[in-house]
Amino acid sequence: MIMHEGSTPPQSSDAARQCFDAFREGYYGCLTRRADELFELTDALLCAEGKVTDLAHLSLEPEHHRGYGALFDAINEGDLDTDRLRELIGSVTVPRIPDPSGREHIVLAVDVSNWLRPDAACSPERAFCHTYARGSGQSQMIPGWPYSFVAALEPGATSWTALLDALRLHRRRRRNCRDRRPAARGRWAAARHRAATTR
Repeated sequence: MIMHEGSTPPQSSDAARQCFDAFREGYYGCLTRRADELFELTDALLCAEGKVTDLAHLSLEPEHHRGYGALFDAINEGDLDTDRLRELIGSVTVPRIPDPSGREHIVLAVDVSNWLRPDAACSPERAFCHTYARGSGQSQMIPGWPYSFVAALEPGATSWTALLDALRLHRRRRRNCRDRRPAARGRWAAARHRAATTR
C-alpha cells in the first residue's frame, strides 16, 4: 500500500517507514480469508494510475502477482474483519488543524455518497437515494446503496483526507449522519488508548 507524505506528521523517514510497515502488517491481519490475494489486490488498487474500470485490468498491475482467476476467487471467497480494521485505522495518527490561537484540533467531516443500483432488483437492502440531475428542480429518488463516510480533514490547501469510517445505510438502519461524529470519536479514542497500552 502507498501512503501520502502529507498524511503523516513530520518525523524521520525510518520512523515513518516503521509506522507504515506496522500498518501494513496490521491490515494483513484483518484479512481472514484469501489474505495474500486481497493484500495484493489492495496494493494494485492503490498504485493503479487513473480510474479503475474493471477487475481484469486491475490484475495486470505490477503490484498484482497472481492471475485474474485468483483475483475473482478472493472477491467471492475472501473476507475482512471490519471491526479489527476500524480499530487499526483508529490507532493511526490523525491530522490536526490549528485554530487562530495556535491550538490544534481534530476536524471531522461527514458526508453521504450514493452507489446507484436502479436495475439491480435482486440486490439486498437497497434504499432510495436522493440525487440531483442537471437543471433546476430535477432531483430524483433512485434505488441504490447510500454510504456514510467520516474523515479527518488535513490542514492547508489539499484534497487529501484521513478516512476513519464508512457505513452502508439501509432502510432498517437509517442514521442521522451528524450522530456518527461522536461514535467515530469514541472509537478513535478507544483504539488510540489500546494502541498506547500495548506498546
